[in-house]
Amino acid sequence: MTVGTPAATTAEVRRAELAAFLRSRRERITPDQVGLPGTARRRTPGLRREEVAHLASVGITWYTWLEQGRAINVSAGVLDAIARALLMDPTERAHAFALAGTADPRAETMSPAVTPTVLRMLRRLEPYPAEVKNARYDVLAHNRAYVDVFGDPAELDPAHRNALWMMFMNDRWRVRFLDRDVMLPELIAKYRKAMAEHVADPAWKAPVDELLAVCPEFRELWERREVASMVSHVKRYEHVDPEIGLLNLEHRHMWLAPETGAYRVVAYVPADDETEERLERLARVERVERAARVERVERVERAARVAVGPG
Repeated sequence: MTVGTPAATTAEVRRAELAAFLRSRRERITPDQVGLPGTARRRTPGLRREEVAHLASVGITWYTWLEQGRAINVSAGVLDAIARALLMDPTERAHAFALAGTADPRAETMSPAVTPTVLRMLRRLEPYPAEVKNARYDVLAHNRAYVDVFGDPAELDPAHRNALWMMFMNDRWRVRFLDRDVMLPELIAKYRKAMAEHVADPAWKAPVDELLAVCPEFRELWERREVASMVSHVKRYEHVDPEIGLLNLEHRHMWLAPETGAYRVVAYVPADDETEERLERLARVERVERAARVERVERVERAARVAVGPG
């Protein structure tokens, strides 16, 4: 019986791929691109390792080990500095963090999925509400019809432009979705399933930890530990403008990336002729007039909640 060499572990393969990727990025950059003086004689193309280490403020020995694929710890902050030193674009940066198995602290400040073409598609879907979401259910972009129906996510703190937060903590979403008792367990189950590959990622944990701290309703559902796959179904939504009324909306997903659960356009399509007509009417209504009506309704509802009190 012949005993071969042990197969490389997943961690070893990842380290080797990261090392090769960093070398390839380093070799394509010239000193003048990063403000370093060039020299007439350079044995290797691009930057030297010591130059990258200097630009990223890390030790040359440590960086050399990183490019050799050694088993060393790579923190998010250090990898961020290296990615900036190597002038990585968003796609390259995401690839490097994925290979390192480290959460990107600056992920999606500029989402690569929200391109001019995608924004044009959102506009063309009007009068249907539509949005761009990532796997974490963050709302990255939306069209005017989305604002007309659900409100404007841009008015929220960036950390709260997330379906989990809005369904549990946003007054309009909490009150207006009529099947909330069915939607909430399903949303949490889908989020937990998607989170399985990112359990240590701060960007995934942040909305969960915040809701666990402030929302008993979320905490009770989260602790059930249920999981579910993504399916399309009709959502009943009572528009805040009483002249629009009930909207029956079926949400449809159009994937923008090959990875399952990644970026997607979500369009809220009318499930019946009445909803189709109401969305078209909503798009035609004078927005100033409608905004005044909506403000009156929301003012009355806020006063009613204050009168009733907590609980």
